[in-house]
Amino acid sequence: MRLRVPLLTTATAAVTAALLAWSAPAQAGSLVVLSQGHVDIVDVAYEDGEFEIAVHDETVEPDVERDPADVLFWAKPESAVTVPADTRYAFLGTPGATVYVLPEVENEALLFPGLATEELEPGVFAGDTISIRFKKVIGPDGVSLFTTDPTGNPNVLVDSEDGLPDTVTLPVGTHMHQNWAFEKPGYYFVKVDVTGVLAGSTTTITSDAVWLKFKVGS
Repeated sequence: MRLRVPLLTTATAAVTAALLAWSAPAQAGSLVVLSQGHVDIVDVAYEDGEFEIAVHDETVEPDVERDPADVLFWAKPESAVTVPADTRYAFLGTPGATVYVLPEVENEALLFPGLATEELEPGVFAGDTISIRFKKVIGPDGVSLFTTDPTGNPNVLVDSEDGLPDTVTLPVGTHMHQNWAFEKPGYYFVKVDVTGVLAGSTTTITSDAVWLKFKVGS
C-alpha cells in the first residue's frame, strides 16, 4: 500500500533523521532484541502523578521491565503471511501480497505482543480507563493493529495509512493482545503516549511520548 509521508517540521525532520540513522545494523547490537515469547510492548504505570511507559518482558525468567529505548522488537521472517482475498482485510494491502504479522494468538516461534494496564488501580482515572495514542509511524510501509472475532471479522484499532493519531482505550487492571501487522520488511518506528483523565476532575494526565522500534523480516 502507498505510504503517506506528512510534511515535516524542522524538529520532526531532525527526529526522523536520527531514527533512520539508528537503523544501521552496526547500532542494533546495543539493544535487547525480542523475537519470541510474551511481551507487553506498552506497559502503563502511574506513580507520583505521572504516567510511565515500560516494556514488560516475560521472555526471560524472572520477567523484567525495560526502557522502550533499550528494546528492538523483531518480527521474524516466519511471521510472513498472505493478505487474504477478503475485502474486510483490504487495510493490509493487495490480496496475495506478503504482510508480516505478530499474532494475537500465541505462536511460540514468534513474539506475542500486548498492551497492559495491570499496574493501574481502579478509582484513579475517569471511567477506570486510559488511552494509548499511536501518534506517528516511520517506516517503509503501513502498520496496523487489529483483533479478529470468532467469525473472522477484523476490528482495526490502528491504521497508520488512514491518518494518525489512533487511540486504543483500555480499562485499568488488564492487558490485551492484538495482531501487529507490517506491510513490508525493514525498520519501523512507532511513537506512542498515554493519556487519562483523573477521576472526579477535568484534569488530563499525559505521558512523555516514547518511540517503539521494530525490525521486520530477515
